[in-house]
Parts: sequence; structure tokens; C-alpha cells
Amino acid sequence: MRVFLTGANGFIGAKLVAELIGAGHQVLGLTRSTAGAQRLQAAGAEALHGDLEDLASLRAGAAGSDGVIHTAFDHDFAHYLANCEKDRRAIDAIGEALEGSNHPFVITSTTLFGEARPGAGADEDVFNAQHKNPRVISEIAAQGMIDRGRNVSLVRLSQIHDTARQGLVTFLIQLARETGRSAYIADTDYRWSAAPVSATVTLYRLALEKQAHGARYHATAEEGVSVRAIAERIGQTLGLPVTGLSEDEAMAHFGWLYGFVSKDMTASSQKTQQRLGWQPIGASLLSDIDNINPQAA
Repeated sequence: MRVFLTGANGFIGAKLVAELIGAGHQVLGLTRSTAGAQRLQAAGAEALHGDLEDLASLRAGAAGSDGVIHTAFDHDFAHYLANCEKDRRAIDAIGEALEGSNHPFVITSTTLFGEARPGAGADEDVFNAQHKNPRVISEIAAQGMIDRGRNVSLVRLSQIHDTARQGLVTFLIQLARETGRSAYIADTDYRWSAAPVSATVTLYRLALEKQAHGARYHATAEEGVSVRAIAERIGQTLGLPVTGLSEDEAMAHFGWLYGFVSKDMTASSQKTQQRLGWQPIGASLLSDIDNINPQAA
């Protein structure tokens, strides 16, 4: 299959290029730069210049391929709502290019939207379109295509990690370095689901190949890792003190991250494993924090 891949030089995308090519697929990767194009070509992929705001490039890439995997997302959380809107426009543009075909389109979302209610463990068969996180608009766009009979499926991400990056934990590590302490909210036991990036790229490939209309899959290996344990491991790894903060102190300390560290974000992948034969094998989140790459984190 010739696969158009957005985010092809990203944390997940770069590894997904190798996963797809290793399985016999051809990859057309979206890139913003000449250096990115060279990396793709060195990996055995073709390169298409463009970005999430260049809707013409997205349409061209999708129209010239047998399937699409959309992993790109602008993770500047200072402009989160605007970036969620950008993602929705990108999804819509790719969907327009695929109209009239039955080509598979795998869209990236998060496990948050599998929560039937706030804090509930996320389930693949649940879609909470009323969720307060603004990225829900991407999954609403995907659901609209599903309702119209498009060959769309979704991969919902937990905290995806290796020793270079660990999802939101990367930002916690940066904050700990900046403030000289690793913090959590005292007297709480919030938990986050997680999965190694090596297993996650296999999940994307299996979702593409399965072509199950309307399916939602969870990239989850660990259903719930304690946020306090994460903070403690960051402190241990960086040699920094670990501090339990009051709610008011936490709001001031964490800034935009408070909206995430102050909630459970747990998820199951039992149905994903059964339906795809996926095995989420790899290092644990805490193990990867133990072994973080000083230059990457």
C-alpha cells in the first residue's frame, strides 16, 4: 500500500516510517523542510513538502495514496485551542481528498475521549463528544466521516514514551529542571495510562491494515501509572527534591499542565489487543524516565 503519512519526521511518525516500510508498504511523508525530506529519503520514503496549514499539500498527498495515517499535531500548548482547530481543518482537507474512495484513513486522537464521564477509565467503544478538552473537535470531525460511510479509524494515544520523550511527562521534566523541584498535588492519587512508542507504531500499522470502519484503538500498555510516582521518579533521576503541593500552589506551579496533572487519565486496551492481535510490549514509563536521554529531555 502507498501510505501518505503526516508528521513523518515527528516522534511517532519517524518510527512509523520504518514500521510501514518494514511491512512492505511505500511511504509518502509530509515534511516542512529540505532537511526533513532528506531524512525521509534516507529512510526509504518519498517526501512531500507541506504542513498542516498547507491544505493543498494535504489533499495532494491523500489523493495520490492508497491510505493515510495522520500523526501530525502542533504541540504548542500555549495555543492549544487554535492548534486543535488547525488539526480539524487538516482532517477535513484529507477527508475531502479521499471522498469517493474506500481508502483507509487513520486519525490520531487521545484516550480522553473514551471516558464516559470525567475520570472514568477510557473504553474503545465509548466516544464522549461532550468532553471539555478542545481536541475533541478532531474526533468529532472523524465521527462525521464515519457517519457518512468513510473508511476511517482512530488511534487514541496515552502517554507515548521512550527515553527521549514521554508525552506530557516531557513537559513535567522540563518544568522540574526550570523550577528545581519535581512536584505533584498532595493527597491525590491521579493516574495516567502509557505505552511505549515502539508498540504504538505497530498499532498504527495494524489499524491501517485492518481497515475496520469506525474502529477506535487505544495505544495503552499500562492502564494507570501514578502521577506521584512519576514525580518521584523524575526527582530521583534528576537529583531534585520532590514536593507535594496544595491545589492553589499546584495551579501556580504547573500552569497549563495543571489541567492534566489534576485528573485521572486511565485507559484500557483490552479490546484493541483482542481486535488487532496487538501486543503492547516494551519498557514501562517509569523505566524510560529512569533512563532519559539528557540531550533529549
